[in-house]
Parts: sequence; structure tokens; C-alpha cells
Amino acid sequence: QVQLVESGGGLVQPGGSLRLSCVASGFTFSSSTMSWYRQAPGKEREMVAFIAGILGVTNYADSVKGRFTISRDAKNTVYLQMNSLKPEDTAVYYCKARTNRGRDYWGQGTQVTVSS
Repeated sequence: QVQLVESGGGLVQPGGSLRLSCVASGFTFSSSTMSWYRQAPGKEREMVAFIAGILGVTNYADSVKGRFTISRDAKNTVYLQMNSLKPEDTAVYYCKARTNRGRDYWGQGTQVTVSS
């Protein structure tokens, strides 16, 4: 079955960096669109970044452009490198896969807290 397992979250000071990882299994990773979303307390879940298809086209929310980078390896892992973190980046971060059949799958989430 499809599994998405996130890791890499934690507590970091403002200006710091974290790298999130999402290990995928159970579907054709290379042709799927992989995304990172986040949800802060009391707010709706929002898309942070995605990387699509074999060419790896990327897109980012305006709030993270220039600070976050999404990437994927050839096997089964998608990453989110987060630099210059701000307190407003605090949220639970979720990995999402949209397969080539158009089905969406979500990971369990990993908490990122940016605080001094």
C-alpha cells in the first residue's frame, strides 16, 4: 500500500535551517507530483511547494520563495530544505503524493517550530 513517512522536523531558532524528508513507497514515485503542505494552529492547510513529473518542475508559495527548496532523488525521497526560518513558518508539515492516476495520499506530518 502507499506510504509516506516524513521526518526532520523539530525546534529551530529564527534564521535557522531544517531539512524535511519524505520517504515514499507503494506507487510510481518518478511520475508522481510530490508536494509539501503545512498547517498552523487555527489555519487552513496550505501548499508550500511541489515538484512535478519526470522533469521536476517546481513551484513555491510566495511566502517561502527564495528560502525553501524542494527536491527529489531518483528513488523514493522528496526533500524540503528550509532556510532563514521565521516564527510564522511554525506548523505541521505534510508530504503529499498525487499519483499518475490522479489519487492523493498524505503523510502523517512532522512538526516544525521556529522560536527563540
